[in-house]
Amino acid sequence: MERVDVAIVGGGPAGTSAAEQAAAHGAETVLFEQGVPREDREELGPDSTDAAGMLDYWIDIMDFDYREIPDEVIHRELEATEFIGPSSSVELTTTGIDSSYPNFGYTFHRARMDDWLHERAADAGADLRVGTGVSDLETDLRASSPKGPTHTLTLSNGEQLEAQYVVLADGPQRRITLEALDQFTPPGRSSSDYLSPPEANHIAYQEYREFPPELFEEFEDRLKFWWGHMPGETAYPWIFPNDGTVARVGLTMPIGMTLEDVDNPGSYKLLRPEDEQLPSGSEYIRRLLELEYGDEYDVEEDIPIVEDRGKSKGTETYPISSTRPIDSPVGANIAVAGGAMGTTSAFHEGGYHVAVRSGKIAGRLAGTDSLENYNDVWKRAIGDEILRNVAFADIVADYEPDDWDWAFGVVNDMQGDSGDNVLISNKYTAGLDATKILAKYKKRKFTYRDGGYVQIAEDEYHY
Repeated sequence: MERVDVAIVGGGPAGTSAAEQAAAHGAETVLFEQGVPREDREELGPDSTDAAGMLDYWIDIMDFDYREIPDEVIHRELEATEFIGPSSSVELTTTGIDSSYPNFGYTFHRARMDDWLHERAADAGADLRVGTGVSDLETDLRASSPKGPTHTLTLSNGEQLEAQYVVLADGPQRRITLEALDQFTPPGRSSSDYLSPPEANHIAYQEYREFPPELFEEFEDRLKFWWGHMPGETAYPWIFPNDGTVARVGLTMPIGMTLEDVDNPGSYKLLRPEDEQLPSGSEYIRRLLELEYGDEYDVEEDIPIVEDRGKSKGTETYPISSTRPIDSPVGANIAVAGGAMGTTSAFHEGGYHVAVRSGKIAGRLAGTDSLENYNDVWKRAIGDEILRNVAFADIVADYEPDDWDWAFGVVNDMQGDSGDNVLISNKYTAGLDATKILAKYKKRKFTYRDGGYVQIAEDEYHY
C-alpha cells in the first residue's frame, strides 16, 4: 500500500493551500481532487464556482502579498459596494479595516485563481491527482506509528493509500468530511446535525451576462447587493462586474425553503401574487433584471447569457455553508479546512480568503508534525473575521423588507457623507436606533467570544 505523510481531500483553495505548505515544509504530500469540467477550463479541475470578489483586507487574511497575484486573475478594481433595500440604499467606500491593498477590492476569475494555487502547490513538490476522488476514509486510532493515528483512504479507482495526517478540504458539500467526523462524534449525534441543517445552508446560482456598455459603466467599479427583495435568511441577489462588459448576476437562497414558509410574500419585490411556489434561481435573476433595467432594455436581447463562461453554458450552481465553523479532531491527526469546516458565509458571499488561510495553517502544521495546535492557530488567524460574520448574520436572520430599509436608513445617518463602514469602526452615533444596532452587534460578538462560535469544540470529540 502506498504511504505518504499528508493526504489532502479536495483541490479547492483550502486544499491546494494546504498542499503547498505541507510540501514546502518537507512532507510527502498528495492531494486528491475528483475534478469537474467547466466552459472556461480545458481540463478537469476543482469546482471553481463563486461570485469571486475580494475585499482589501481579505488579501492580508490569505497571507499573500497582493503583488504576487497574477494580473490575469483580476477582472475589475473596485471602489465601493452598494447595498440596495426595497426603498433605500447604502454605499460603502471602505471596509473599515486596515489593509496593505491600496483599493477597496477587486473581482477575479475564480478558475484562474484556483489554477494558480495548483501551480504553487505543484512547484512546492505536492503530488496533485486531479481526476481521482476519495470514496472512504478510515482512521486507526490505535496505530503503532510514533506520530499517532493513521488513516486509510480508499480512492475512486479502488486503490488504497495510508497517510499519517489528513486535511479534509472537500468544500461545503463535505462528501468525505461528514462520515470521517462521525468516527469521533458523541454517540447518538452526527456531524451533519451541526454542518448540514437545511435552515442554515444555502444554494447559490449565477449567470454570466453581457451588458450594454453604457449600462455596465453604472457598476463597473462596485459590487451591488439587493437586500429584502427575496425571502429567506440572508437571501439576496447580486451583480459582480467582470472583464469587458460581462458581469456575474447571481443570488443566494436557503436550501429547502418553500412559499409556505414566507410570512409576507407580498412585501418582496421579486415575488408575484400569482406565484404558487418560490421562483427558480434563473427566474429570480430575470425578475431582478426586469425590475432594475426592464424599462429601457429587453433583458434577454440586450443582456444575454454568455454561454462560453462558467460551469455550464454561462451558468453556475453551487452550495454555500452558512453554519458556524467547527473545531477539528486533531487528536485523530485530522484537520478540516475551508468550506468543509464551515468558514464560508452566506451573509457576505465570501469564503475564499478564510479557506486559503485555514488551508495554509493546516498544511504547515501537518507538514511539521504540529497538527495538535491547529484549532488554536486558525482561531488566532481568522477568528475576528468569523466572529464578525456570525454576529452580523445573527442580527439580520429574521429581517424582512421593512427592516432592511430601517437598517439602511440608520447606517446612512451614522455615516453621513463619509462612506465609512460604521459598524466596524464604531465611531459614529445617530440616536437611539444607531445605539440599538451597535448594541446588538456587540452583544452577539460577546456571546461568541473566546472561540464560542464553534459548533463542535475540540474536547467534544471521542477518541
